[in-house]
Amino acid sequence: MEQRMDQFKKLAADRAVKQVKDGMIVGLGTGSTAAYAVDALGQLVRDGLHIIGIPTSELTARQARALGIPLATLAEQTQVHLTIDGADEVELGTLNLLKGRGGALLREKIVASASGRLVIIVDETKLVDRLGSRYAIPVEVVPFGWQVAARKLREAGAAVSIRHAEDGRLFVSDGGHYILDCAFRAIASPASLDQELNAIVGVVEHGLFLGMTSEVIVGGPAGVKVLSPER
Repeated sequence: MEQRMDQFKKLAADRAVKQVKDGMIVGLGTGSTAAYAVDALGQLVRDGLHIIGIPTSELTARQARALGIPLATLAEQTQVHLTIDGADEVELGTLNLLKGRGGALLREKIVASASGRLVIIVDETKLVDRLGSRYAIPVEVVPFGWQVAARKLREAGAAVSIRHAEDGRLFVSDGGHYILDCAFRAIASPASLDQELNAIVGVVEHGLFLGMTSEVIVGGPAGVKVLSPER
């Protein structure tokens, strides 16, 4: 089953990179699905495509450098033409997203906000009727007093757990922050929750990406389908 999911992710990634044209500044997403797009872009660069990548994590930056993709920062390239990234959940209709299980949500949201287009690539298991149906919302918090933010999040109705790395230590993001995984279950109003999370002191960013998606490319047994947000 996992091998089939990988095939579907690759189908979506291969379709997405066809939108990349010579001279573009391209946001490079983070995660297992986005990694297929970075691989495909690396091959295109070897074949002569000229792009500059803006990586959304140190992990993606290492992958891109190994593939020979030229990189820059947002200080050097403030306008991004297109970002290709994955998502943990995609809400049908709105195409609002839940992201951040890979721990790169802050940089992913910054790059997405600087992009002319945000193209999301997923396998069909990531499509949901309501965000929060399957996964907790990652909430990135400053280490100082993170317990206060956690208490506020519990008061907001979340089941909160602090994320740990594979070695058992507390997970630390590329920005030096902790991540609290906050399970709200199916979210009736993502916009209201977005405002509530943003108002908690100590919260740096969270994994709700609302109104940012240009299109979602979905890989599945029947091939690839492209979804546009309902306006």
